[in-house]
Amino acid sequence: QVQLVQSGGGLVQPGGSLRLSCAASGRIFSIDAMGWYRQAPGKQRELVASDTIRGRTNYTDSVTGRFTISRDNAKNTVYLQMNSLKPEDTAVYYCNAEVTALSASGTRYRSDYWGQGTQVTVSS
Repeated sequence: QVQLVQSGGGLVQPGGSLRLSCAASGRIFSIDAMGWYRQAPGKQRELVASDTIRGRTNYTDSVTGRFTISRDNAKNTVYLQMNSLKPEDTAVYYCNAEVTALSASGTRYRSDYWGQGTQVTVSS
C-alpha cells in the first residue's frame, strides 16, 4: 500500500507565494515520476508540473517562470513552489506519483497514486 499525503495551500493575495508538499510512504521500490495537477471548478484536471527520476521537469505554459517543482528523493517528497500567484491559479491541487511498489510477497508492480488534494485560493 502506498499513500501520498499533501500539505500546504490556503488563501493568498495575488502576487503572493505558496509552497505545496507531497510525501509518499508505504511499500515503495522506486518512484519514477512525481507531479502536480490542478482542477478548477467546472474545468478538467490539468497537469501543472512534473519531475521524472532523471530530473527532467515539465510545466504547463501558464505557470512557466512562476512555479518550480522539486523533489527530495531520499524523503520520497515532491514540492511545488508557487510564486507570483494569480486568481486563475485558484484550484484544488493534487500530487501524483508513478510508483513501482512491492506487494506483501515482494512482487513489484507499477501503479499511479494520488494525494488527497489541497485548495489553493488566490484572491484579494
